[in-house]
Amino acid sequence: MEELSLHILDVVENSIAAGALRIEVNITEDATNNILAIEINDNGKGMSEETVEKVLDPFYTTRTTRRVGMGLSLLSQASEESNGTFNIRSKIGEGTEVKATFQYDHIDRKPIGDLKSTFIALLTSYPEINFVFTHIDEDGTFILDSNDL
Repeated sequence: MEELSLHILDVVENSIAAGALRIEVNITEDATNNILAIEINDNGKGMSEETVEKVLDPFYTTRTTRRVGMGLSLLSQASEESNGTFNIRSKIGEGTEVKATFQYDHIDRKPIGDLKSTFIALLTSYPEINFVFTHIDEDGTFILDSNDL
């Protein structure tokens, strides 16, 4: 994936497949502190500790339609390549939290991409899901709650 917006789309689609009815996407661009952070939280079915340990293996997937699950492993790799961190927390019955950070000015950090188109695609494709998108950058804070639409 060439843009972080596509990574976001992939993780959100995982949340939807896990039965989430509320998904929060928080993006913080902090050039002053040289950090870009992406956090995605859902209230889906969650994962066991054993599954969380395996989820970064690109050859592990719970899907039956294909034999690999590259999304989270690629996001983890992208964050590590740009001097960042990756963390996933999950609890069965409560949901999952994925957080990736990136060194903002790192030469290998992928561009953010077209966040607006990504969010519009999600909102129109899954109107039954409550999405909350927050994007904080130097220009201020943008918050979109699909319940307000």
